[in-house]
Formats: sequence, C-alpha cells, structure tokens
Amino acid sequence: MSGHSKFANIKHKKEKNDAKKGKIFTMLGREIAVAVKAGGPDPANNGKLRDVIAKAKSNNMPNDTIDRSIKKAAGGGDDVNYETVVYEGYGPNGVAIIVEVLTDNRNRAAANVRNAFTKGGGNMGTSGCVSFMFDEKGLIVVDKEEVEIDEDEIMLIAVDAGAEDVASEEDSYEITTAPDDFSAVREALEQAGITMVSAEVTMIPQTYIELTGEEEIKKMNKILDLLDDDDDVQNVYHNWDE
Repeated sequence: MSGHSKFANIKHKKEKNDAKKGKIFTMLGREIAVAVKAGGPDPANNGKLRDVIAKAKSNNMPNDTIDRSIKKAAGGGDDVNYETVVYEGYGPNGVAIIVEVLTDNRNRAAANVRNAFTKGGGNMGTSGCVSFMFDEKGLIVVDKEEVEIDEDEIMLIAVDAGAEDVASEEDSYEITTAPDDFSAVREALEQAGITMVSAEVTMIPQTYIELTGEEEIKKMNKILDLLDDDDDVQNVYHNWDE
C-alpha cells in the first residue's frame, strides 16, 4: 500500500514547514476542547483525547499549552460549542476535494468554503459526491532516522496491535490501520518508544489527478491557500498529484 506515500509525504512536509504554527495550535486546541467535552479531561480514560494529545505533540505543541487547553475545556472556560461539518467538491480538472471544518458558526463556515471553491474555479458538491474516491484510514508515519529498531520489529509491533500494512518508503515507515484500530496501534508504537512524525485518521485518495496547465495549477493553489487561511478549516484532503 505504498501508493499513498506521496500524499503522506507532501502533507507532512507542508505541516512541518508551515509558518502558521499559531493556526495549527489553534486547530489542535479546538480538537482538544471537543475531546475533553465528549469524554472528560483524563487521557487515561479518554482514548480520543490521547490521540489528539499525540497529534499535538507530533506538531511540536508545547506540553504546557496542551495542559492549559485541557484545563480550560474541563473548567468550562470555553463555552463555545464546536461542531464538525464536512464539505465536498471539485477543483480544476475534476480534482476531488474534501474539507473538514470545526466551527461555532455553520453558516460562516459554509460561506467561506464556498468562496474558496468559487475563487479557485471549482465548485462545491453534495455530500458524498467525492468521498467515495477516498479511503478513511489511520496513518502513522515514522522517520527512519529517528528509530533504532529495524523494519521487521516495527512491523511485528504494528501488526500485532492490529495494523493493516507497514510500507517502507525512502525515508519513512508508513503504517496504515482501519480507523477503529488506529488508537491501539498508535499506543503500541508509543509504548515501544517509537517516535512518530505524525499519527492521525485521514482520508487517502484511491487515485490521483494531474494538473498540467499553469492556470489549473494556479487555481488549485488558490483554493488550498484560501482554505488554509480559514480558521474554521481543520483538514483538507484532495487527490491532486502535485
């Protein structure tokens, strides 16, 4: 299943080089708040919160910032109620795009996402219009330079915990799981002392679309830039072969 590696590497490279760390921390803070309100502030009894904390740490969010976010949500200091909404649509040349938002204002979020599609020459579609082109998977990326154990041992740990596949890429191991098995696999790797570049449930394209025209590429980047600037947007998935 190494076909998703291009998607994974591009996404993680972008996140690591993203100058807008403040926005990433804001996004993660919202995810922490939602997890705490749903399952309580104790990570030992809240698997979703454990997963979000691991995601926050992989994005270099400081421990004290994580702790403050948990305490704020547990203490009722943030009375804002966020809801997750998913929008789907098409970019230039039929590129499939899925946008996940976590918002306290559904109308604002919908208008901003629609605006991003429109300005980039795309269009929003109905629910389900492109999601069938993606597979929901847990995806864990391990930097080969950050682990001392070999591929066979990593594979044994991951598969024993329920992983579907372990792919060896040029500079990383990419472990895929069913969404329901993601937490168990991530925690098994964590307990083994394996550092993860990223660990999250994501949407992996089944196929990719190339954009060859300069104008098409410009329009697609316009959509992605506008979505990236929107504070409500948590995740954007697409099948553009960059």
